[in-house]
Amino acid sequence: MNSLELVNELYKPYRITKQGKATIIESMDGKFAVKAKSQKNVKELFEYLRYRNFDGFPKIVDDSRSDIDIFEYVDDVKMPSDQKALDMVRLVAKLHNKTSYDKEVREDKYKEIYESISSTLEYYKMDYERMVIEIEDHIFMSPSEYLFIRNSSKLMNQIAFCREKLDEWYESVRGILKTRVSVVHNNLSLDHYLKGEREVLISWDKSTVDTPILDIYNFYQKEALNIEFSSILKEYLSISQLDEPSKNLLLILLCLPKKFTLTDDEFSSCSSISEGLDYVFKTENLARPYYLEQDKEQ
Repeated sequence: MNSLELVNELYKPYRITKQGKATIIESMDGKFAVKAKSQKNVKELFEYLRYRNFDGFPKIVDDSRSDIDIFEYVDDVKMPSDQKALDMVRLVAKLHNKTSYDKEVREDKYKEIYESISSTLEYYKMDYERMVIEIEDHIFMSPSEYLFIRNSSKLMNQIAFCREKLDEWYESVRGILKTRVSVVHNNLSLDHYLKGEREVLISWDKSTVDTPILDIYNFYQKEALNIEFSSILKEYLSISQLDEPSKNLLLILLCLPKKFTLTDDEFSSCSSISEGLDYVFKTENLARPYYLEQDKEQ
């Protein structure tokens, strides 16, 4: 008898449903979520989070089996995506604040970050230049090619702007031998935030200790075109304890341009170019108020 069969025998559920990677069982003893046990020791993680006065995670009901864990089931109230994202980012800021600390880093840590982002910017620059040369060699441009060419100067300016801000950031952190880290969920999505009688983050399998800006950056990559992000970023920055270099690095990462792909499928090409440009323009509007504020202070 495998563990799930044993759970069925013990709990005698009257309803079993699948919800993502979890199996939801409803029985006379209550409602529970059964998930395959991950390589991450979530019990140890949750004990640490509880010690740090953060309880935004589902309670473990039973972790005694080698292949599954049983969690409390947390109801999720339906709400608009923008509101849910705002509530989620408040909880994420609390997670980062409760678990943050200064960590010593080697002397070349910031140099590695600088060189990595610089390489990314150089890759985009060369790729855009290649696309421009190839498109201009055509007698007639397709709609997707024309859309890219029409905005190519804007994209090059975006790369130059990111490089300028990256140089300023590197000058501000040169010689610093510590960085601010915290527990990061590392898998944020609206599906992984539940809010009913209480609010929790689920799916902690990829969690780690790193710079807290990773959570915001990765979430923005997923949802930039789907939700209104200005209020979300403003709320996070107002609650979180990000230092100025971390805040500036986050803005730089958000402003990085996108990879554009042209294929034989003109509809797909137009969609790819259009979505990439929408991302660039939306991010410019998102970041502009923070850079204007910095310019005033200088």
